[in-house]
This record gives sequence, structure tokens and C-alpha cells, in this order.
Amino acid sequence: MATKKLWGGRFQEQAAAWVDAFGASISFDQLMAEEDIEGSLAHVKMLQKTGIVPVDDCDQIIAGLEGIQQDLEKGQIKFDVENEDIHMNIESILTDRIGPVAGKLHTARSRNDQVATDFHLYLKKRLPKVIDEITTVQKTLIDLAEKNVETIMPGYTHLQHAQPISYGHYLMAYYQMFKRDKERFAFNEVHTDISPLGAAALAGTTFPIDRQMTAKTLGFSKVYANSLDAVSDRDFALEFLSNSSILMMHLSRFCEELSMWVSHEFQYLELSDAYTTGSSIMPQKKNPDMAELIRGKSGRVYGHLMGLLATMKSLPLAYNKDLQEDKEGVFDTVKTLLPALKVFNGMLSTITVKADNMKQATENDFSNATELADYLATKGVPFREAHGIVGQLVLKGIQTHQNLQDMSLAELQAASPKIEADVYHDLKSEVAVERRHSEGGTGFDQVRKQIEQAKRDLSESGDKSD
Repeated sequence: MATKKLWGGRFQEQAAAWVDAFGASISFDQLMAEEDIEGSLAHVKMLQKTGIVPVDDCDQIIAGLEGIQQDLEKGQIKFDVENEDIHMNIESILTDRIGPVAGKLHTARSRNDQVATDFHLYLKKRLPKVIDEITTVQKTLIDLAEKNVETIMPGYTHLQHAQPISYGHYLMAYYQMFKRDKERFAFNEVHTDISPLGAAALAGTTFPIDRQMTAKTLGFSKVYANSLDAVSDRDFALEFLSNSSILMMHLSRFCEELSMWVSHEFQYLELSDAYTTGSSIMPQKKNPDMAELIRGKSGRVYGHLMGLLATMKSLPLAYNKDLQEDKEGVFDTVKTLLPALKVFNGMLSTITVKADNMKQATENDFSNATELADYLATKGVPFREAHGIVGQLVLKGIQTHQNLQDMSLAELQAASPKIEADVYHDLKSEVAVERRHSEGGTGFDQVRKQIEQAKRDLSESGDKSD
């Protein structure tokens, strides 16, 4: 039995239904239905203006597409797996509505440049939403940091107490990470904002098309300069997945620390009930499930990046059916990323900071050891020698269960006669933080400068931070 496919002129056999199902993409690329119609409308208007297709025929096609567009918005369009993908489905529906004239829509166009155009349009619309969600998180970080400039907490290296820092300083570190994320997505917009339409299958077309017109109609800033590149390029999708993976990594790191810091062992923070869950067997539990889910979903996004990289790595130019695998990972990443950012922001904006617990953690350790070494260095002791002196005092403190600030002046002076009574001032955790006033440091004034600069950055980019 001959095939009824729109492309089936040279085929004599009909594929089995299960083969059609394997080859079809309509189950997921229907998410680009809106973009497919937009691209077709731009294309047919160009065909009309250039005289490639008669005006009356184009008017019928435009009216038919607009009707489908309206019905799509109402949820009244049904797609058929037999028509493979969103492009053939829309054309088939159009043909049912206006007859054979619908076939003129595909003049000077291939599914290859059509699908690439749809994909560009899809991502072009969603990148600003991702950037907006990151901006919302940045504003929340600024607000929380501003309230906690003088909240003292342990700073860690190797998950060991290192030096006391400002919690506001810690929060602004993540602000900077998200700032870089935004910059990456903004650059991603540049490579997404290019029109492939008019490249046709791979070599362009003999028809006198106007690619600049369709690009302008669709809101693209320019067209691909090479038709082979236009239909085979998926760098913009790889960039999106790569940028999303880095962003999810940042969210995951933060969520890892949230999960630790709400634990009984730390008790630095408490999450709102709205972003936690209980146990089916242990009544006392308050689990940071939303933080854990965000952390877990990072692996999902990484997988999509690795999947598309593997798909692309050996593809010859130009279009290959393998490229059908480019979309599901991107669609799922959008579906994962936007809610993750929303949940993360909600979790962060409702967090309770247990400042007393944080500060106490810096007063029952040796995180002020560097302060004592710096103190000795200001007294003329070479830093390496000062390091050794303080190391011996730390060892003594461990053995005698004393913190450095709890040792008597005589005990300290036995290690170095350079130590005087003013050392106790320098050993206070809040003083240790306040004095770290080098540019970008954790000193209170420096943290405030970071916050003010962050507000200016958002304001200059068109955002108003309250």
C-alpha cells in the first residue's frame, strides 16, 4: 500500500504504525506549535510580497493559519502521530481547512530550516524568562545580605572552620555566581537571535526570497550567513544546556549547604514549613526536600547536555534525523530550570537566620588563629614564624580544651613575648571580620560596597532592586 505522507510521492509502501511512532516527534515538538505557525505566517507574507505565490493564494493561507492559531490558543487543535511532527501536522490541518492551495506554503522552504526556525523562536522566547528568574533570586540575595552584613558565621575550607566571615559576604558570593549565569544566558541570546529561515534544505533556494524580511517579521536581529550552518547548527541549544548546567550547579551548591545548615548539628538556618516536608514515620522530622530536589535535578540537566553533545559529536553536514533528539532535553531543561529558580527564591526569601548560633560557632573553635598570626606579623614577627607559634598554641588549646581567647596572657606570652593585652580585642570574631577590609573582603564596609554595587548593576541593566 502506498504511503499517504505529504512527502511520499516516490514511496510505494506504508510503514507500520509502530515504525511511524518510533520516527515521529509530535509527542514533544508540539510544544513549538505556536512558533511553527508564527514562522509559517512570516514565510507566506514574504512569498506574497515577493510575488513568488499569488496574493489571493497567500491571503487564503494566512487566513487559514490564523484560524489554526486561534483554535490552538483555545486548546481545540489535535495532533496526529501519522503526520510525524508539528510541521506536517500544521500543514495537514491547513490543507483540510483550505484545500490544495495550502501546499503552496512550503514553496522555497524545507522542514530543515523550518524546524531550526521554530527551535530558535522557542528558545528566544524563554531565555528572557530564565534571566528574569535569576534577577529575582539576585534581588532576594541582596535583601538578605543587607540584613545580615554584621551576622558572623564560620567560613569553611575543606568543610573545616577556617575564618569567621559575614553571612552577608557569603550571600554575595552566590550573587556573583548568578551574575555570571545571567551574562552567559545573555550571550546565549545573541546566538539564538539568528534566523535560519530561507536556508531551505541545505543549499538555499532558486526562488527570489527575502530572508531579511522574514527575519525582521519574526524579531530576529540577523540571518545565518551560511545555509549549511543554518540548518545544522545547534550551538545555541548546547549553550543553553551548558549555561543551565552551570546555573543548576550553583543552585545545587547552595542547596547542599542549606541542607547541612538546617540540620541539628549546625542549626544556622531554618527553612519555612512551606518548603519542607515531614516523615511518614518520624513525627519530629522537618526535611529540606525542596533543596534536595533542586540539588538532585542538577543531574537531570547535566544529562541533557551530555546527551546533545554525544548526539552532535559525529554528525556530518547538514541535516540528519539525529537532530530530532535535540529538543526534548531542552524542553525538559526549561521545564526544570524555571520552577527550580522559583522554588529556590521562595525558599531563600522565607528563611530564618539563627545569627546567635552562627556566631557561637565561631567562638568555640580556632578560626581566629589567623588573626593571632597576623597580629604577630604586625609586631615584626615573620609570618612563617608567627604561623608556627600559633600552631603550637592551637595544639596546646586542643590538649587543654581552651580556645585561644580563653588562654591567659601569660600562656600566650610564653609562646611569644610580642603578644600583649590588646591581642584579646583582635581575637574577637566580629573584630576579625570587620578588619578584613581589603577590596572584595568580608569586612562589613566591603560587604556594604558589594551590595551597593550589586544594586547599581541591576539598576543599570533595567531592573529596580527594592
